Amino acid sequence: MGKKITSSYERRGTAVEAIDPVVKYIGVLTLGIGTMVFPAFWYGYIVLILLTVLAFAADFGKTFLLFLTKFALPILLMLVLIQGIFSPKNKTVLWNLGFTALYLEGTLTALKIVGTLLVFIGAFWLTSKTTETGRMVAAFERAGLTGYVGYLILATLSVIPQMQARMSVIKNAQNARGLETEGNLRTRIKAFLPLIGPVIMSSLIDVQERGMTLELRGFTVKNKNKTRLVEAVETTADKRMKNGLLVYFVLLVIVSVVIRIVGGGWLWIV
Repeated sequence: MGKKITSSYERRGTAVEAIDPVVKYIGVLTLGIGTMVFPAFWYGYIVLILLTVLAFAADFGKTFLLFLTKFALPILLMLVLIQGIFSPKNKTVLWNLGFTALYLEGTLTALKIVGTLLVFIGAFWLTSKTTETGRMVAAFERAGLTGYVGYLILATLSVIPQMQARMSVIKNAQNARGLETEGNLRTRIKAFLPLIGPVIMSSLIDVQERGMTLELRGFTVKNKNKTRLVEAVETTADKRMKNGLLVYFVLLVIVSVVIRIVGGGWLWIV
């Protein structure tokens, strides 16, 4: 029997993995929102370089770059064409295509949108790969969330990996019974219909079992001392990183507001 998959976390024993989960998720929000707020498109790509360095430090560098490339290229091409040709902001012709033209303003807007999306998705991907879900829930509870909410977060994050594992098991069972699951599009559709039924039913049963588990494990009991199998301790370095991220975000917002008020065409503001 294969290993049960409950999250995308992969243990590598790196310094990035040791960072407190609360600090990591604060980083996801501050980097993502900061990229969204800053008026210039290129800022997001500088943050992506930083995330790539962190990914290599976490021993996920090649996988991270492959993930971003597969996600970024089709979206970038689509948005550049749509925004670069049809955006109402378009004034400066960047490339004359004959039947139409690609404009600078729309292209910069597309680059800004893609950069922001990649920062959000890349930061969250790296966080999920380097954070054990049990430790993450313990850290959130330490930060003030109730055990009930923490369990719901853990259950939610584990839903997709568990469904993927179930689909793999059911698909292998169907192959063993002689049902074709590979081939052309028609064959795949025919195989998908009997596959999705058991997956949905097992997921509904799992939801019911999770609700019962909340009661059995005493998550709704108040004023009781609770023990945890997994502990998440915030170190001095974690506190400094958290404070540093918050200061970075405040300063970035101030700088962004000043740039928008004063103006800075030389920055290629979107």
